[in-house]
Amino acid sequence: MTDYVQEQEMEIEALEAILMDEFKEIHSSESGLNTSNRCFQITISPQEEDEEFTQSSVRLALIFSHTEKYPDEPPLLNVSSLKGIHSGDLKILKEKLEQEAAENLGMAMIYTLVSSAKDWLSERFAQETDEGVEDDEAKKEEVIVPHGEAVTVETFLAWRERFEAELALERAKLMPDAALSVSKEKKLTGRQWFESGRASGKAAAATAEESDEDVDDIDFDDDDFEDDEEEDMLEHYLAEKTDSSSHS
Repeated sequence: MTDYVQEQEMEIEALEAILMDEFKEIHSSESGLNTSNRCFQITISPQEEDEEFTQSSVRLALIFSHTEKYPDEPPLLNVSSLKGIHSGDLKILKEKLEQEAAENLGMAMIYTLVSSAKDWLSERFAQETDEGVEDDEAKKEEVIVPHGEAVTVETFLAWRERFEAELALERAKLMPDAALSVSKEKKLTGRQWFESGRASGKAAAATAEESDEDVDDIDFDDDDFEDDEEEDMLEHYLAEKTDSSSHS
């Protein structure tokens, strides 16, 4: 004949030795179980090897009481949240443990149920943590489109003018000094042209002969003739004419 009381006492001693501070006896009124027998509570956290739960954010209590013919009949079981577990999850876990208890009849099963609850806790909340990490990574990968000032015709033209000025400046910096000097020689002001030898006799005649052929190729830039330069040109020209008349 099976001595149920002795088997139950041996299991309680083994659980106290293995679980230590996680195992304690509680009053039946605290258990939530419909019994006046001795009741015990085991504190369960996720598996210790799971780095995500070094400082666990979830913890539950597995409460049990031996029935008269335990382990040939299942124990009375209850689960409650000590930290961070919803009632819906507790209901799922309780049903799972009751099913496992029915499958392990005939042998001491409390430690087996504790291990199962620990595994379930790790899997359930590790999965939730992974989903949270994936959501965070997805948010980081989202492309943020900056919203700047709206482009109008006026702002675009102003930008283009600045851009072309900067581009011309950069090109000028890259040009050799010889190229710049040639450009300056070719583009004389009116006063410089008269003061040079090009306005005297032979040069002036040569210029007159070529003017009929190249008149279409001459490109006068109004910006090259400022007001004071035009006055100087006129005075210089009149002086030249006066000198030539007196000599004749």
